[in-house]
Amino acid sequence: MQQHIDSYDFTGKKAIVRVDFNVPLNENFEITDDTRIRKAIPTLKTVLEKGGSLIIMSHLGRPKKVDPKFSLKHIVARVSECLGVPVQFADDCMKADAQAAALKPGEVLLLENLRYYAEEEGKPRGLAEDASEEEKKAAKKVVKDSQKEFVKKLASYADCYINDAFGTAHRAHASTALIAEYFPNDKMFGYLMEAEIKAIDNVLKNAERPLTAIIGGSKVSSKLAVLKNLVGKVDNLIIGGGMGYTFIKAQGGKIGKSLHEDDLMPDALAILEEAKAKGVNVSLSVQTIAGQSFDNDTPRQIFDTNNIGEDWEGMDAAPATLENWKKIILASKTILWNGPVGVFELPNFAKGTLQIAEDLAEATKLGAYTLVGGGDSVAAVTQMGYADKVSYVSTGGGAMLEAIEGKTLPGIAAIQD
Repeated sequence: MQQHIDSYDFTGKKAIVRVDFNVPLNENFEITDDTRIRKAIPTLKTVLEKGGSLIIMSHLGRPKKVDPKFSLKHIVARVSECLGVPVQFADDCMKADAQAAALKPGEVLLLENLRYYAEEEGKPRGLAEDASEEEKKAAKKVVKDSQKEFVKKLASYADCYINDAFGTAHRAHASTALIAEYFPNDKMFGYLMEAEIKAIDNVLKNAERPLTAIIGGSKVSSKLAVLKNLVGKVDNLIIGGGMGYTFIKAQGGKIGKSLHEDDLMPDALAILEEAKAKGVNVSLSVQTIAGQSFDNDTPRQIFDTNNIGEDWEGMDAAPATLENWKKIILASKTILWNGPVGVFELPNFAKGTLQIAEDLAEATKLGAYTLVGGGDSVAAVTQMGYADKVSYVSTGGGAMLEAIEGKTLPGIAAIQD
């Protein structure tokens, strides 16, 4: 049975909390962006303030073995600073029995990187490249069998379980999906997870109309499932970025050297047909800023998007396109944005993406609900100082993407079941 963090009695109880402290570190192991830590603090403080103690678990990076550069010891001081209490550290997440048992109310223990163990992800490691299917199958069974003990051990440290790691909610890992089974009546979401779930529901289930989705990025292949799911749910579908050129070429447009995927042109046409049948307005780029090479200082020229010069590559949305999109955005009541509409990493081709960020801020001011997710989209609203001028900025790129594909996220289902 799912509990709620506000009504749960943590007095004298140990809470094991899955957070996403996969923060970026520089070469000196200094945190360069502590957003993920700060976002989890309200949940963690609530447990302490209500008389409980904390066992915090997370992954960091993608280690294939124990590797000091992926150790969570690098973040202990910052977590302690944010929480306002000393944080103890268990240098092996599987050997923290004594430290967990000794925790008193108000005390905090951070476990070492969960991914030092293959059991966290449930995938075998160290297999030879030429391993046979039988060997792969046997190795997978070994990991799956030992995974049960891994989960059981983590669960044994605590009286209740909180999942506040939306960024990993789409993974059926030991600490996000399997551990909840050990707390049938003592499992709950943290505040960050609650906020993320509510934000997605506001767009996919409870949207005020008109509902507009802005989907950008480089390739159709990476967002095909998203586009297919959204085309039956939205009123307007803005398709920008590199993926837009596949749609343009599929309709007979000349796109020069622009990025595209010929094999997905039939899918692009099918999406356009379905949108037409369902009365969904699809808005593609009508005017493009193109470059002669993939470089910030390359010569630039504006073309009609369906007639780009042979030696030119579409790299950003041009003014006429942005004007079209702005009208749609400002007339919308609910807006989802995932993915840049140009080569955002090159300053000379970032204007379109930054303009979208500005339009969303204006739409929010006019009363629209605006949800932003995906690395470059988040970077754009943050860079322009608009992160607090949109309704919600999602912390989980992959998880949000799968949610808007219509998939059930294992980390969410494990609590709700």
